[in-house]
Amino acid sequence: MEITENPNWRTLHKDSNNGYQKVVKRLGNDVILYSIETDHDISLDTMNIDMLQTVLQDSKIGNKPVCLLWNMKHITNISLTYKKQIANLIYNRRVHFGIVVFFNVEPVCMTLVQTFAAMVPEDMTVLIKQNYTEAVNTTLAWKEGLPVDTIYESAEEEKYELQKNEFLAALARISWLDMMEQSIPMPSNDDKLLPFFQAISHLQSDILEISRNKEQELRQIEQDGEKTLTEKNILVNAQKELYKKLKNQLEKEKSALTARIATQEMELMRISTAVVEKTSALRQLLDLITTLDIDQSQKRTMIDICSNMIDTELIEKRLNIELTTTDSEFLSKLQKKHPNLNQRELRICLLIKLNYNTRDIARSVGISTRGMESIRYRMHKKVGLSKHQSLKSYLTELIMQRD
Repeated sequence: MEITENPNWRTLHKDSNNGYQKVVKRLGNDVILYSIETDHDISLDTMNIDMLQTVLQDSKIGNKPVCLLWNMKHITNISLTYKKQIANLIYNRRVHFGIVVFFNVEPVCMTLVQTFAAMVPEDMTVLIKQNYTEAVNTTLAWKEGLPVDTIYESAEEEKYELQKNEFLAALARISWLDMMEQSIPMPSNDDKLLPFFQAISHLQSDILEISRNKEQELRQIEQDGEKTLTEKNILVNAQKELYKKLKNQLEKEKSALTARIATQEMELMRISTAVVEKTSALRQLLDLITTLDIDQSQKRTMIDICSNMIDTELIEKRLNIELTTTDSEFLSKLQKKHPNLNQRELRICLLIKLNYNTRDIARSVGISTRGMESIRYRMHKKVGLSKHQSLKSYLTELIMQRD
């Protein structure tokens, strides 16, 4: 037969041994020859179905049954992907094969080819021949309507071949088509091949159970994932709500503190103004006393009283000044270390650290000097100092200590 070739009917496939070419040729008008051009053994990974469709369109074979000759020279393995593609091509009827003839089949690949032949539809003929010549002659005979099926020498041989084909077909449907619930025909109870068919039936059941367990595990994982995601979303939303509440609370506290600071600043301004006014009045009174023509001892006494009052007002003004950052840090550290100290005691500690004397502190707090000494004694015990430790030294050193 005339052989037709076309550059578009070739595809290069790269592998670890410099690659190989998949080649399709046409014999006569309607016989397709598929072969591999290579000098080394290969494994078929994927099928180029598009190239086959191109050959059929270029050859204008149309809807006629396709005659395919498949040269298996150098093909020693076929991947599962390729097997599934073969099964898909056959059973999806993208191409209607009338006859497929394999030839030059490598011994290592013979069972694979026999499995393919066993699982095809009944209206498709698949044969295995020794060489190209036998394959061509068989195809021509089939086209002429002549019998091409294998003739068995005995009924026993025919029975064995039929059972072998049923066995291989069942395996192919499980492996290539994922058919896990097919009905597998069983030989009679006295048949020596019965254990093989029972084994494949059990294998099918086991694979089906494994598949169902995997699906159940995947569903459980998905459900657990959704549950975890829901819980995390709830937690995130709760944290957002808590953050919002804390933010609002802090803003309220900030507003309250701002208002308190403003009130204290106004109070300090009022006190400062009053001190200035009282000090000014006392100075005027002092000037007036100085000009009086009275007994000198009385004048001296009056002048001393006015001077002390002026000094007292100035001290009061200093004692009510705004706290510095260092003072605030000191009070915070002191309160943290000695939470048993009250507000008045904290204020007294600050004034002691700032080097105010007992009399000035007593006047600021509004108690007598003796009362101030009693408070200092109690504070000495409150902070846990020994008799020989100075409260002032302790407070001065406290600000230098690390938290």
